[in-house]
Amino acid sequence: MDASAIAARLASGVITPLVKKLFVSEGPGAGLVDHPVRVSSLVSFTGEKRQLTDADLHKLTRGLLRSAMGSPDNGERPVPPGEEEAVALALARTLTHLGDLEMDDVQAVRMGPQALAQALKAAGPDCTRDLSADGAYLHDALLTSACLHILHFFTQRSTFVARTLVEHSGQLAQVIAKTDLLLARNPSPVTKDTLFEERYAAHIIQKHGMLTIYGIDLSRSPEQWPLGTAYLSLEADLDRDTRHAMIRAEHAFNGRDRVLLRGVAGSGKTTLVQWLAVTTAQQDLTVLDSGAPLASLIGRVPFVLPMRTLTRQHDDLPTPDEFLHRTRCPLAGAQPAGWVDRVLASGRGLLLLDGIDEVPKRTRERTRRWLQDLLATYRKNVWLVTSRPSAVRDRWLATEKFTELSLAPMSREDVTSFIHRWHNAARSVSEQEERNQLDTYEASLVTAIRTKQDLARLATNPLMCGLICALHCDRRGYLPSGRKELYDAALSMLLARRDRERDMEAPDGIELTEEPKVRLLQRLAYKFILNGKSELDRSHAERVIADTLPSVPVAAAQGDATAIFQHLLLRSGLLREPAIGTIDFIHRTFQDYLGAKAAVEEGDMALLVLRAVESQWEDVIRMAVAHARPKEGAEFLMDLIRRGDGSTSGYRRSQLHLLATAAVEHATELEPRVRAAISERAGALIPPRSPREAHDLAAIGPVVLELLPGPEQLSDEEALLTAHTAVLIGGDAAIPLLRRYQDHPDPQVRQLLCNAWHRFDTVSYAEGVLADLPEEDVHFEIATPEELSTFGKLGGRSRIRVSKGFDTIRLVQGLRPDRVTHLWLPAEQSATWYWLAAFSRLDTLTLDPSTEPVDVSSLAAHPFLRVLRIPSNQPVVGREALIDKVMVAPYQPDPGIDPAV
Repeated sequence: MDASAIAARLASGVITPLVKKLFVSEGPGAGLVDHPVRVSSLVSFTGEKRQLTDADLHKLTRGLLRSAMGSPDNGERPVPPGEEEAVALALARTLTHLGDLEMDDVQAVRMGPQALAQALKAAGPDCTRDLSADGAYLHDALLTSACLHILHFFTQRSTFVARTLVEHSGQLAQVIAKTDLLLARNPSPVTKDTLFEERYAAHIIQKHGMLTIYGIDLSRSPEQWPLGTAYLSLEADLDRDTRHAMIRAEHAFNGRDRVLLRGVAGSGKTTLVQWLAVTTAQQDLTVLDSGAPLASLIGRVPFVLPMRTLTRQHDDLPTPDEFLHRTRCPLAGAQPAGWVDRVLASGRGLLLLDGIDEVPKRTRERTRRWLQDLLATYRKNVWLVTSRPSAVRDRWLATEKFTELSLAPMSREDVTSFIHRWHNAARSVSEQEERNQLDTYEASLVTAIRTKQDLARLATNPLMCGLICALHCDRRGYLPSGRKELYDAALSMLLARRDRERDMEAPDGIELTEEPKVRLLQRLAYKFILNGKSELDRSHAERVIADTLPSVPVAAAQGDATAIFQHLLLRSGLLREPAIGTIDFIHRTFQDYLGAKAAVEEGDMALLVLRAVESQWEDVIRMAVAHARPKEGAEFLMDLIRRGDGSTSGYRRSQLHLLATAAVEHATELEPRVRAAISERAGALIPPRSPREAHDLAAIGPVVLELLPGPEQLSDEEALLTAHTAVLIGGDAAIPLLRRYQDHPDPQVRQLLCNAWHRFDTVSYAEGVLADLPEEDVHFEIATPEELSTFGKLGGRSRIRVSKGFDTIRLVQGLRPDRVTHLWLPAEQSATWYWLAAFSRLDTLTLDPSTEPVDVSSLAAHPFLRVLRIPSNQPVVGREALIDKVMVAPYQPDPGIDPAV
């Protein structure tokens, strides 16, 4: 029998008695159940006090060895005869060194039998000195088997498991701490992205979370206000074929992921971009998850891409990894490599491309191709592109499946809300006496906007409303009546009266009156326009000032170009430095107004006619008519007409004729022949023949209302588009024209009039248009509490559509239930539909789409309900309860219209 066989026999149970004799069950270490116990304290022969002598151990091991090896007659001996005694003695001596080990039982088990055997041999290296090679081999095999059983004995002790768990917990905590430290020093790409996105979100909130309200120039007013309190929600038109619909602009992504938003200067496009960026960066689920319109922003990363900045110094447009660098984000150098690509590839991006109209015309088509490449590469993201209305052609991004929206002029309610917010902001930084004055100014301005048509025509966007509020306070309640006078007064306030009334006495040693400031700024603005830029390098701007200074001696006498420019930058209130070395005007409108003044004074009217087909020059041309002398302006308008007449392109001809028509309102004096020629050309464009033409006509303003015909002699489509144009223009002046369409036989025309209620003064529109509007085949839409209250006074109607936000009790009280036969409601209007029992004549119920299942089982209790119209893909519960009682008629909702708004 060889050594391994003997060891195997020992392992079958021979060594166990030896182990039991080697260790005590009671003794110094028996009570240490809560702590690791030294091996030496468990051994029965520790120190001088030996409970088991060497002779006893020798005798025991010898007996065990013989038992394991078998009888001498079987011939199976791995060592020479007589050496068994020496092996037994060597094993006994080796095992006695257990009492010398300074490790505890847990450490011994962790070592394993092989390492424990080596430790024992190292503790007694002379134990096998007198053995032969075979004897030493047998000794080592026996020792390893004995160590295996010794360690097994350790693991069977009652306190071993508890001590092991405690130690493992400590080791696990150390491993976790070290792993965290390793991850902190060498984070994974996912960790790097997450940490960077937190920093980037904070940057977006800080950068775009403040809004400048132009015109608040009280002595203690800050330059900016929190976006959350200053932001005003505006409406946008959604054009699909000939149907008119309105949605709130910030809900543009409800059911859409690609939107092209058009809006005139000052209409709030950039403010909307800021609001979307900040709302997305904040990821406030109480806001984002409050309804479907904003749900698509959850989990997204916003990228604000001002196109003027991307194209200022570069003809090439950036790749995604350059977005932050090209927009001058201070975190550009810290972004993880490939981070933007990973965000966009996973479809988590919100890309906000602001101001396509500010891209130079020569690179606009290249910009479109750049955008198409991005869309093809990163398909699942959300995209918003903003532009002035005519900067890009109709359906410019239709092949990329962009939905086109147009910011609507502010309604009377929007204007009132803005006035209230503006005065609240001003009151927050005013003394008590000023607050009392502001209360008076607010009330009188609201009255003036409602009663003075000329003033109401100006208050159509946030920029103009801000200027009106500022001038109204600045002039103690007096306001100019025309757009040119309004801008002149605003410039006077910013350039002259602002510092004087703040008691600012030339802190930089330069003191200029209003006229030299205007001369310098208008020359600078004209250079912006000629270069087709909305931003210039500071060095370029200073060169423009240097070239202009010789003609403005009062400024040249007070400093060089650098000093004068710095003065204008800090004190004019019209310039800003959005990034070091970059200059722009606080708003494009002021740039165009001043640039037009420079063009007229320099006699560049022919150049203006030449550039009239470029969208960036449209407002410049309008303002040029305002600045020109009567004969000069008349000839300029006739040149526009003649160039339009000679154009071979129908689009160009219409564009130039519309531009001349729009510019007429800015002329202070105009010869009858010129006005007649312009009216003749405008008449050829009326009635509009497409939604785009309707928008173009509406952009001209209220002057078009005088040219729009009544429904007589118009086809149904022409009547619909003409009424749509009047609705887009809005204001009380449009009500008499729309009244002429209230009896039109086409239900689409009458439905348009019903939809347009919330764009006008509630009472005036109800009395002037809705009161006598036939109700066959149309639903009267109710969107506000004021409309519901006024609707009841009209006596109710049989067909009604209600927006979200009304409680059922108020609806029953306000809708005249005894008249209602057809009702259109939000699908989630109520948990049950038993409240509809009040509508005793209800025949047809239509539900708007909802993302949640709708329980319709309770409708079976209605005694007269005959038809339930639901969206074809609407999840429905309880349909079986309606069998043989109510017919369910699926319908296909218009995907471009948000009926919930």
